[in-house]
Amino acid sequence: MFLRQEDSPERSIEKLTRISDVLVARIERLEESRGSAWSMFQAAMALEQEVQARTRDLERAMADLSERNRELAVARALAEEANRSKTRFLRAASHDLLQPLSAARLFLAALQDSALDELQSELAQRLGGAFESVEELMHAVLDISRLDSQRIEFQKKPVPLGDLFSRLAVEYAPMAQAKGLDLRFAPTSAVVESDPTFLRRIAQNLVSNALKYTDQGGVLVGVRRRGGRVWLEILDTGIGIAATDRARIFDEFHRIGREGGAPGMGLGLSIVRRACSKLGHPIAMDSEPGRGTVFRVSLPVVTPGAPRLGVAPTKAGPSLRGRVALVVENDMAMRRAYEVILQDRMGMVARTAGGIAEALAQMGEEPPDVIIADYNLDNGQNGLQAIRELRAAVGQAVPALIVSARQDPEIGRASLALGVPAMEKPVRSEDLEAMLQHMLA
Repeated sequence: MFLRQEDSPERSIEKLTRISDVLVARIERLEESRGSAWSMFQAAMALEQEVQARTRDLERAMADLSERNRELAVARALAEEANRSKTRFLRAASHDLLQPLSAARLFLAALQDSALDELQSELAQRLGGAFESVEELMHAVLDISRLDSQRIEFQKKPVPLGDLFSRLAVEYAPMAQAKGLDLRFAPTSAVVESDPTFLRRIAQNLVSNALKYTDQGGVLVGVRRRGGRVWLEILDTGIGIAATDRARIFDEFHRIGREGGAPGMGLGLSIVRRACSKLGHPIAMDSEPGRGTVFRVSLPVVTPGAPRLGVAPTKAGPSLRGRVALVVENDMAMRRAYEVILQDRMGMVARTAGGIAEALAQMGEEPPDVIIADYNLDNGQNGLQAIRELRAAVGQAVPALIVSARQDPEIGRASLALGVPAMEKPVRSEDLEAMLQHMLA
C-alpha cells in the first residue's frame, strides 16, 4: 500500500485513493463505535436514574407500609384490650346481676309450691316465664362473650347423653305442654366426649328453637350412630326454613319472619354455631318449608368402660328430709332463699353463714350432711377455701357443692381438684335438689 519511486503517477494516485478510502472507512467505524458507546452510556445513565427513582418510590412505599403496620398493630392491641375489657365487664356485671336473679328464682320456686288461688298461680307462672327470658338472654350474651374469647378453655369429659336427655325433658316439658306439642327423647346409652356445660347449651338452644318454631305436632330428640361417632338429632314438625334463610339462621339477631314471631333475640343458633366450631363438633341441617327441620351435631363416642362424668342424673334419689345443709353465702337475699327452698321444699335443716368464721361457729357438735358454698365471699375469701377449712375442722370430707355466678374455667378446675361439683347461678330448685340427692345417695 505504500508508494514506491518506480510507481507511475497513475499508480500512485490509485494507491492514495485506496489508502484514503480505508482511512475514511476506519474513521466511519470509529464514529459509529463512538456513537454506539455514547448511546449505551446515555441509556445506562437513564436506567440508573430510573432505578434511583423506583428505589425512592419503593422506600416511600415501605415507609408507608411500616407506618400502616404500626397503626394496624396499635389498632389490633386496642381492639384486643377492648375485648378483654368487655369480657371483664360482662364477667363482673354477670356476677352482680345473677346474684339477685338466683335469689328471685328460688323465692319464686318456693312461692309456686305454696297454696295459691287461680290468679296468684297465673301471676307466679308469668313471673317464672319472665325470669326464664331474662336468664336465657343473660346466658346467651355471656356464652357469646366466652366463645369469642381467645382464652376460652373447655373441660372435655365423658357425658352420658341419656342423663342429658333426662334433664332436658324435665326442663322443656312445661314449654311443650303450653303449646300442646309432643316432646319426646329417645332412650340412649351413648356416652360422648365434650364439655358438659356447652354441650348442654347446644342441646338447650336446639330444643328451645325447635319448640319455638313448631305450632303443631312435636319435637323428637335422639341419637343416630355412624361409624365411630354419634349424631345428636333434633327433629321438629315446624314451619321449616326456606333456602334463602339457611345461610343466615346462624347469624346473631336473625329470626325467621312469620306472623306473631317467635320469642327471643335470635342468639341461640349463633351460640350453637360458635360452640360447635370451638369444640370440633360438625353441625348439619335439613329442612323443608312447611314440613319441619332436623339439626344434627356430630359427637365423638367414648369407649365403653370410661368413667361417666359430667351431667348429674335426675332420677329420684334418697329423701333429703331431715338432712343438715350448711350454706356459706355472703348475699343476705341468697341466704334467705336457700333457707326457704331447703327447708320448705326439701325438708332439710338449713344453717346459713355469711363467711368462714361464722360457718365454723355454725358447725355444732355434729358435722352437716352437705356444705353449699358460694365461690365469691367477702374479705377475699372463696367457697373452696371455706370447704377446706370446714372439712379440716370436722376431720372428714363432708360432701360439698360450689354454686357460683362466675363463669370461670379456673373455678371448675379448682373444684374438680378438690372433688367438689360446681353449679352456675341462677340455680333452679329442681336442679339443686337433684344434685343434692345425687351427692347424698
